[in-house]
Amino acid sequence: MAVTGTVGLSALTILVANSTWTQSLAAMVPIFSRLSANPAVSDAEVVFEVVTGTAVVTAAFVPLYKPRSRRILDTITLSVRRLALAVTVLATIGYFDYTFRLPRLTLLVVAPILLVGLPAWFVAIRRRSTDEASRAVVVGNDPDQIETIGGSTELSVVGYVSPPNVTRALEGRTGELTETLATDGGAQVGEHGCLAGLSKLDEVFVDYDIDTAVLAFTESDRREFFGALGECYDHGVAVKVHRNHAAAVLTNGVGGDTVDVDLQPWDWQDRVVKRAFDLAFAGTALFVLAPVIVVIALAIKLDDGGSILYTQERTAALGETFPVHKFRSMVENAESETGATLSDEDAGGVDPRVTGVGRVLRQTHLDEIPQLWAILVGHMSVVGPRPERPELDTDIQATVADWQKRWFVKPGLTGLAQINDATGHEPEKKLEYDLRYVRVQSFWTDVKIVLRQIFHVVRDAWALIR
Repeated sequence: MAVTGTVGLSALTILVANSTWTQSLAAMVPIFSRLSANPAVSDAEVVFEVVTGTAVVTAAFVPLYKPRSRRILDTITLSVRRLALAVTVLATIGYFDYTFRLPRLTLLVVAPILLVGLPAWFVAIRRRSTDEASRAVVVGNDPDQIETIGGSTELSVVGYVSPPNVTRALEGRTGELTETLATDGGAQVGEHGCLAGLSKLDEVFVDYDIDTAVLAFTESDRREFFGALGECYDHGVAVKVHRNHAAAVLTNGVGGDTVDVDLQPWDWQDRVVKRAFDLAFAGTALFVLAPVIVVIALAIKLDDGGSILYTQERTAALGETFPVHKFRSMVENAESETGATLSDEDAGGVDPRVTGVGRVLRQTHLDEIPQLWAILVGHMSVVGPRPERPELDTDIQATVADWQKRWFVKPGLTGLAQINDATGHEPEKKLEYDLRYVRVQSFWTDVKIVLRQIFHVVRDAWALIR
């Protein structure tokens, strides 16, 4: 129904907007008066415009075809975002293809009509929440959580979905023992049996008409967790976790024994746009800054003759690690000789290990330029939580709850914490900004953060010059 309505409404709108009568009427509007009425004349042009325009709009609205319960405002907001993407793509096609293009006046007529029609359509057909008992399934690899959830939740649990084998810790006379459950053999955990493996989670959702999935993973920062979360999102299944096991999961804290997971995976269009922005930003910056890179390399060599780059392991998304490179701003082997370790933002210009060139690089943020390569190869993004060293992450986790929630997104060159001057000296404050970004991340959020960061860099460079 969602696809049919989108296709029908888009095709009809383009046909109506392309008519001579509609274009002549639109040309009377002052803001459109400078655009000549240029409707398609031949059947081939009409068919091309309708097919192209309808295909682009239909593809842009893919995330809204998933039968998911949404609030009216969320439905309208997502519809407007999808339409903005479609209009941008159509305008780009019109700019590069002068043989068959959607005329600008036609596009300007189509956009406001669909801006009203499509959100209204998706609001009308949206999936309503129901007061009936939800059919739920427990998904995870922790038998203790699976048993706890199955015996305490008010949801109607039909069973659990798990990897082929899960391990449960037991208390024995000589210490801790383990018990391996072969779930692919239908092992019973509490009152419920295994329905299928994680690879067949989508089939379970359909076969058992599942409304809610309760996640029960031992590690909520690993790919299995996010794979299950993405599958739930794709099928419009509500996601919850047990309140007693929600320490490492973003939740809204609302509910009884189970609470809603407040973490929504991006759809593929958003990921493509973010990756394209990362590639464009990093590639352009490296090209423009090439002369500066040469000067910095020469300055470091002339200063003390040591290595140009400094390499460290940093924590990436999902707790994995990757090498990060920076222009060396301290004396060679500074940390190994002094036994001191510092995070990205901890070592200030007053540190005696910082070289003369290093002080300038740190104050102007030019020491970060080599990290653009990590963005190009995909280890980092332009915007995201700043990556810390694994050992520092471990130390902070011991004192700051929820620190690992920063790993839900790819680390970045800059982020909300950086533009608000929250450093590793204030991990709680830094975490607050990082988690806010996890929840509100979007392309336009990234753009605003980058612009503010550029302002900070220019400000710091000007302060150095003065």
